[in-house]
Amino acid sequence: MSKRNIILAAGAGLLVFAVALYQIPAINSRLAWRFEVARIYAKNVLHPVGNVPTAIPSTPKPTVVASPTIPFTPEVIETVIPPTPTLAPPPAQAHLNSPPYEKQAPNNCGPAALSMMLHIFGWSGDQKTISDVIKPVNGDRNVNPDEMAYWVRNNAGWLRIEYRVGGDLDTLKQLIAAAYPVIIEGTTSLNPDDTGWPDDDLLAAHYLLLTGYDDATQTFTAQDPYKGPDKAVPYEQLESEWKPFNYMYMIVYLPDQDQEIQTLLGSNWDADINRQHALELAQAATVKDPNDAFAWFNVGSNLVYFERYDEANQAYDKARELDLPQRMFRYQFGPFIANFQANRTDDLLALTDYALERTDMSEETWLWHGWALYRKGDAKGAVENWRKALSVHPGYEDALYALSFVGATP
Repeated sequence: MSKRNIILAAGAGLLVFAVALYQIPAINSRLAWRFEVARIYAKNVLHPVGNVPTAIPSTPKPTVVASPTIPFTPEVIETVIPPTPTLAPPPAQAHLNSPPYEKQAPNNCGPAALSMMLHIFGWSGDQKTISDVIKPVNGDRNVNPDEMAYWVRNNAGWLRIEYRVGGDLDTLKQLIAAAYPVIIEGTTSLNPDDTGWPDDDLLAAHYLLLTGYDDATQTFTAQDPYKGPDKAVPYEQLESEWKPFNYMYMIVYLPDQDQEIQTLLGSNWDADINRQHALELAQAATVKDPNDAFAWFNVGSNLVYFERYDEANQAYDKARELDLPQRMFRYQFGPFIANFQANRTDDLLALTDYALERTDMSEETWLWHGWALYRKGDAKGAVENWRKALSVHPGYEDALYALSFVGATP
């Protein structure tokens, strides 16, 4: 055999070997993630995206601020809040036994944090057991609290799960001191190796499982699926990183613990009252600092809950003027809903275009981009978008509904 043929044969053998290795799930997961990061990086080098676009205004343009110094404040609806039992102050420290640690697979901090929490209650699965249901495609970049709650209610029915917004440090301490671990959603700084594009701000959404706190050191103990077990997180840092996600907190408990949970949460047990409280908290933050983009964003998200879409858009527009993390719309979709409900189709299209430039592995963004196209008269493009949403998340009910709405097949 000639030297040339030997080289060709060796190259072919290495290629076959590499393909075979790629079929091994652990290797495939690791390499697929790296290929995806490299693809997005190259895409953004060729077509720089820039920062979050400012809003395309309605006609006439809504007034966002009443004066240069006084921020727009949505109408406050009076809510009758039942009296809350006075709880004793939480102890100065409390620590739960740490569950077996799970390092997250790529884009899998939510299922990993939930898996660790469930182990505290005697569950024996792992993050893949959860992610195979709520994010079956590994490249799906986001898991919503609703999806995590759905999994528990349908696959661990012997447990109950609730999440609320507008949390504070005292609530976290009260829950942990009563032996309930808490999942929160906030932001984290990615490792530079995980950069997605030039001038990446490296801010991403992240779930943590909190299992302890200590007032003496002013820290929480976090099981961090990205950075490691039993991480000490300073109170101040946790509050700062928690804010962009409306101070969301999630708890799991046994059915016979229902009354204790209601007592611990007080008026926040009622979801509507909880949202009203979160709205007032966010409004107060915008008054304290009119340049707080996350406070404005939280105002918008709480107004969406109450279906006050025009006011929500004004708050979201202000947040976008003040600048937001580049990945914000990979994880939070209230602005898409508010735009759609207020018939701001051009802005919905522009904002979802931006989000897809940052990541095209988002079923929620494909869904709302599709609805924007549909409103613009492009039914064919809308159907293609909704089918793309299903390719990212097979079985995604909102995309199936959209296709059914226009008489198209999945």
